[in-house]
Amino acid sequence: MRLKVAHTTRYEFSQPVSHGLQRLRLTPKSTQGQQVLEWAMRYDGAVEEVSYEDHNHNRVTLVSVVPGVREVVVHCEGLVVTADNHGLIGHHAGHMPLWSFLDQSPLTRPGPKVRAILNQLDAPKADKLASLHQLSTLVLANVAYTTGETEVHTSGEEAAVLGMGVCQDHAHIFIGAARTLGVPARYVSGYLMMDDRIDQEASHAWAEAHVDGLGWVGFDVSNGISPDERYVRVATGRDYREAAPVTGLSWGPGESRLAVQLAVEQQHVDQ
Repeated sequence: MRLKVAHTTRYEFSQPVSHGLQRLRLTPKSTQGQQVLEWAMRYDGAVEEVSYEDHNHNRVTLVSVVPGVREVVVHCEGLVVTADNHGLIGHHAGHMPLWSFLDQSPLTRPGPKVRAILNQLDAPKADKLASLHQLSTLVLANVAYTTGETEVHTSGEEAAVLGMGVCQDHAHIFIGAARTLGVPARYVSGYLMMDDRIDQEASHAWAEAHVDGLGWVGFDVSNGISPDERYVRVATGRDYREAAPVTGLSWGPGESRLAVQLAVEQQHVDQ
């Protein structure tokens, strides 16, 4: 499938900003199941300082905010060809050893509620793939997809206690539980082409677990499926903090407001 992505992040400041830095993980790479044909980024109110590959094999761009501006806009646009590999990414690559994806973080560390979800597993322990698919189903059954109840700093355990969350929360719960089972797991940020609309309010997130004999396998807990050709992988990490599309800081009086515009659509060859 040929997917066109247009993603705009806009920061509006109530007062001029004296200084700011933004770390952008917004550039997908050609990997198993996807080929990036075109990708461009442009900035208003910011200047690109450096681009590099981080420890998770993500393409990272560091931009500085132009002093005195009251608005910063980051726009990404490109074409990606994808294939349906039933969620299979394959062998491990990157600079991080596989065992590092067994370590829990504050966002993934299970508490009593996540452990209670784990206790509902009845798939054969030897069948890791079956256990992971059942785990994905159990997370969604116990934590309803609900917007507006959690934020980026909410941990998987906190979302499980609430019984509500979004794709980020589902991924953190799944990752923490999978690691408890002894399965390396990681967080994925990217894009999903929706079947019912082009314009979206946010990018998407899911999880991947490493299964012996298969390698990395994707699990979109929120949608109850493994990623197919509608998905574009952009960044991976041990949790949201290592794969967040945009992170940074700014100095100056006043407050800021964030707005996101995102469109993902299939593009036919004759377009």
